[in-house]
This record gives sequence, structure tokens and C-alpha cells, in this order.
Amino acid sequence: MIRIAIAGASGRMGQMLIEAVLNADACTLHAALDRASSPAIGQDAAAFLGRSSGVAISADLKTLAGADVLIDFTRPEGTLLHLAACREHRVNMIIGTTGFDEAGSAAIEAASTEIAIVHAYNMSVGVNLLVKLLEVAGRALATGYDVEVLEMHHRMKVDAPSGTALMLGRAVADAQGRDLKDCAVYAREGITGEREAGTIGFATLRGGDVIGDHTVIFAGMGERIEISHKASNRTIYASGSIRAARFLQGRQNGFFDMQDVLGLR
Repeated sequence: MIRIAIAGASGRMGQMLIEAVLNADACTLHAALDRASSPAIGQDAAAFLGRSSGVAISADLKTLAGADVLIDFTRPEGTLLHLAACREHRVNMIIGTTGFDEAGSAAIEAASTEIAIVHAYNMSVGVNLLVKLLEVAGRALATGYDVEVLEMHHRMKVDAPSGTALMLGRAVADAQGRDLKDCAVYAREGITGEREAGTIGFATLRGGDVIGDHTVIFAGMGERIEISHKASNRTIYASGSIRAARFLQGRQNGFFDMQDVLGLR
């Protein structure tokens, strides 16, 4: 049995993950974490399902002890606190949190020398297949095509562009032998002049309850190729996370992403 802990247990994604763990073969819910101010503290983690899991939602990071893996889709500051606790208790991590700065990303990679970590900006199988397709498209369309990444998420998302959009843009840049930091354009306003060749543009939309739409556009003279992924249900992230948990089972350390989990590397 894989003993799985869930962070952000009372949130939408946390509840989706808890349900996925309870329904997955050879998996058991070991701990459910939430912030100390959450009204869900002390409640059974499966109460929202009308079920009993025998695991109470807690803010005590010591409850991680004995877990095999923590799945964390919270926010950078919370994830980094959980990362320190996982290092202390030798618990592997699956990180779906987005919005890390360079120092946060470096801390995750440093921790992977002691524990095994899957860090992915999107746990969806479809999105990670899209990354692979973009590697092919990026190489084939390296000259004569302008690249734009368009993404839309729900109105409550706090970071932009999305981590997935950045992952997609990075896939194209890497395929073309470039560094995204040197070619990304994140904002356009006013008289911008002609589009600079070789740049990768990002456009961000926010509104309603959109789970996640991403489109990468290769615009050439006379034709346009668009590769899209649209999420209609968050269960895709939960099922991908369970696959990642199985991938980490028995691993002592290392830094991985969903390309590794899915064998697409």
C-alpha cells in the first residue's frame, strides 16, 4: 500500500485528491493537511463525501511521519514549508503548485538530493503529451513561424501566466535551442512596433470557473497551426498525481517530472 498525504485538504483540488486516493487500488490516505485557520481542522478528511476515512484534517506537519508521499497543490509559501517537513521525515513529494520564484525552484531541486520529487506544472496526461508534440512542432517550425501561447483559467487563479503555459513555452524554446528567459514576451500595450522575430508571446485570460485552457499557435505566412488542450474536470490532475505516486514508490531521491512518470522522456 502507498501511504499518501494530501496538502490543502479542504480546498477543491485537495478534496479531489482525497477522493482519488480513497478510490485508488493499493493506496491509502495517511494524512490530510490544511492551514491552522481552516474551519475544517479536526474534521474527517472524507466528510465532504459523506464517508469516514479515519484521518482527521490537521495543521500539524508531524502527521507526515510514516507517509510515503505528500501530494501538494497549494501555494509556493505553503509548499516550501511542507518541503522542509518532508525532508525531515523522509517523505517523497509530488508538487503541482505553480508560481515559484527562482529561489523556490532551487530549493525544490536541492531537496531532491534527499527525497524523490515529481515537480510538474500540470499533472494531466494530455497536457504532458502536448509537451511532447510541441517538441516535434518546435523543431519542425523553428523558422518562419511566430509562436504565441494563450491560456485561460478561473477568476480566482493568482499567478500569470499559468505554470502550464510557461511549461509549454519552455518546451518550444528548448526544442529550438533557446532559453525562454531570453525570448518570452509577457505583455503588450500601446504602440509596440512590429513583432520581433524569434520571440514567444504569452496571453493570459481570467474569468468564471474555467479549469484550464491552453493553446499554442504557430503562425506562418499562409498557414497557422494550433495545438490545444482544454480541461473540463480536475480529476485529470488527481489521476495523474496517483500515477506519479506509483512512479515514486521505492525511490529514495531524485528530481522528476510527468515526462518521466509517463515514459515520454
